[in-house]
Amino acid sequence: MARFASKADRDAIEAEMPWEARDVPVTLYERLTKTAEAFPDRPAMSFQMFSGPKDPAETLTWRQFHTRVTQAANLFRSLGIGPNDTVAYLLPNCNETLFAFLGGAVAGKVNPINPLLDAEQIAGILRETGAKVLVTLRAFPRTDVPQKAAQALAMAPNVETVLEVDLLRYLTPPKSWIVPLIRPKNPARHEARVLNFTRELARQPERLTFEDVREDRIAALFHTGGTTGMPKVAQQKYSGLIYNGWLGQELLFTEKDTLICPLPLFHVFAAVVVVMASISSGAHVVFPTPAGYRGEGVFDNFWKLIERWRVSFVITVPTAIAALMQRPVDADVSSLKVAFSGSAPLPVELYHRFEQATGVTIVEGYGLTEATCLVSCNPPSGEKKIGSVGVPFPYTDVRILDCDEAGGVRREMGVDEVGEICVSNPGVIPGGTYTDPEKNVGLYAWGTHLRTGDLGRLDADGYLW
Repeated sequence: MARFASKADRDAIEAEMPWEARDVPVTLYERLTKTAEAFPDRPAMSFQMFSGPKDPAETLTWRQFHTRVTQAANLFRSLGIGPNDTVAYLLPNCNETLFAFLGGAVAGKVNPINPLLDAEQIAGILRETGAKVLVTLRAFPRTDVPQKAAQALAMAPNVETVLEVDLLRYLTPPKSWIVPLIRPKNPARHEARVLNFTRELARQPERLTFEDVREDRIAALFHTGGTTGMPKVAQQKYSGLIYNGWLGQELLFTEKDTLICPLPLFHVFAAVVVVMASISSGAHVVFPTPAGYRGEGVFDNFWKLIERWRVSFVITVPTAIAALMQRPVDADVSSLKVAFSGSAPLPVELYHRFEQATGVTIVEGYGLTEATCLVSCNPPSGEKKIGSVGVPFPYTDVRILDCDEAGGVRREMGVDEVGEICVSNPGVIPGGTYTDPEKNVGLYAWGTHLRTGDLGRLDADGYLW
């Protein structure tokens, strides 16, 4: 791995060669195949339905994971999904969510949707992305996701096929006996045909049935915005996904690392930052419970899960850190190296409490959906400036600007002078950030740097605040 402890290290990496000269895969499937060939029998992804440190878990090796993603891509292609068509998923975390995400991006474009949105918003996203296929849950106790999906599908006639994931397969007796007796009713209110995702996957060949064309294209559509109003839909290309994965491989993880990610796979932090870093480096990722941090017992059992899986990197957010600090560290967490925190500023007191309780440093970072996520982080092996989101990653150019509404640059701000954070990197698509062209008007400074709308400053050491 390259050294990344300061701005000087970042600059040294960039000086080696331009990004375009880096020997990186062109497509997502090419990237996954290289890793599966390099580490076929090492663990890739693990999911456990319940949070107990001794509860059953399903672990897939890289060879097995590659096979399932291949079958998912073949299935989607057989259902009419080409490079310009969209597969959406409305799912909690489970291994099938990963198959849908990656298989959808290989066959066409994939559109993760937040299950916490209401049915009208879900339907609006399905219409905006033109989704032909929706992967969602079969009716199951203690979740309303299938009911929301049925309501949304009635308002999104463009969806032709629904693939249902049945979480029953993760249960053991007596729960597996009880669920069929209490499974909620969910009458269809739509015209789409409904198929069983697991059954249809098993019918597919284990080799790709179509050409994986080696060209950059839109591969993912992530909605962005709050849970009120209609979210915007941001586009992401293979090149941006590959870049995010390369950062993880080059600067952070190896195939010997294990990450625990209780964040939802509809969000870029989990789907792009974590999954792409894993696919690029060969690191193992553990997903505890369908609801992640919201899952029953996850906080109470968290430290024991660290011990069970010998986790080296924790993926978290400030609200989760605050909840964890209400629990004693009641397990062996000596395997931990770093905790990565994003999505919101971390209070200084919380930073110190976590470090004192675990002996582990928190690395804060910054990213956004519109830039295919990663922008900066406090260098894991360098100085951590609490309150800062760290040094911009290699090949990410951050400017602090004063812009007019049309994106014209009035002036560039000086050291420690506050202005709008504007970003250019391989994850930014100038002129094509959103699916709605009107939303891209005035969005780019100099026509190249995405205007984030966030205020910040760069200090004399190149740290972003």
